[in-house]
Amino acid sequence: FLWVADGSVKPFGQSMIAVLLGIIMLGMGLTLSVEDFRRVLAMPGPVIAGVVLQFTIMPLAGIAIATLSALPAGLAVGLVLVACCPGGTASNVVAFLARANLALSVTMTMASTLVAIALTPLLTGWLAGVFVEVDRWNLFREMVTVVLIPVVAGVLLNRLFPRAVEPIARFSPLVSIVAVILIVAAIIAKSKALIIEHAGVLLLAVLLLHLAGFGLGYLLARLLKLREQDRRTISIEVGMQNSGLGSSLASTPAFASQFAQPMQAALAPVPSAISSIYHVVIGSLLAAYWRRRAPEGEE
Repeated sequence: FLWVADGSVKPFGQSMIAVLLGIIMLGMGLTLSVEDFRRVLAMPGPVIAGVVLQFTIMPLAGIAIATLSALPAGLAVGLVLVACCPGGTASNVVAFLARANLALSVTMTMASTLVAIALTPLLTGWLAGVFVEVDRWNLFREMVTVVLIPVVAGVLLNRLFPRAVEPIARFSPLVSIVAVILIVAAIIAKSKALIIEHAGVLLLAVLLLHLAGFGLGYLLARLLKLREQDRRTISIEVGMQNSGLGSSLASTPAFASQFAQPMQAALAPVPSAISSIYHVVIGSLLAAYWRRRAPEGEE
């Protein structure tokens, strides 16, 4: 992390960030099977509730926090963008540690990722349009390129060559973690001076976003009378975003060109980078708390 410490190593650009995100999404596809898709039909209520909460709580919290905090345009758009992203793959590990419903977690991550191909561009364009005019069609093309194609490729490879894919799929979570770390390091290194300048309001805004996701996700799932394991799962899935995706989308030249000032464009990927740290920390603390408390009905 010399990039972050003293800037002695030049961070890589958006092309490499897109490649790393493609690797993450391919790894996700390699771990999915037909059975994962069937689970959507087996537990439609919790899955639909979770995905709806994912794409209502976080986007609305994002625009509210960005507006009330009077964030600069770049940070505001970046915060809304990461709020409109699907759940992150790290949520599955946290759900397991928290004694939540792991099957629901995996299914929700898959479902929210696929739904996000359409909803992330639409919601970002609608909500972030308060600050800048967002090209929804360009965002959709990026989602197809860095999400849909790699995930479908992974699923097909797993379907056609299961024996060859199995040993590779075992390492995909670790590879994904390393890829996210590299993406975050590159973005923080590139925008280090701007992050320091806006540190106070930036850190608070992203923290509030994730607290809203975890907290409201659990409370609304409880109001829907879902069982405790499912409440925990939805809390985790709503609170943990695919920050790598947000970072990649906000780093593209087409996205940057929407801002009148280059400085604002440089700020746009930063909330996603900070988000990747916050949601893991909060999720880990919640998992440690819930780990010691068995859900109702679990011995």
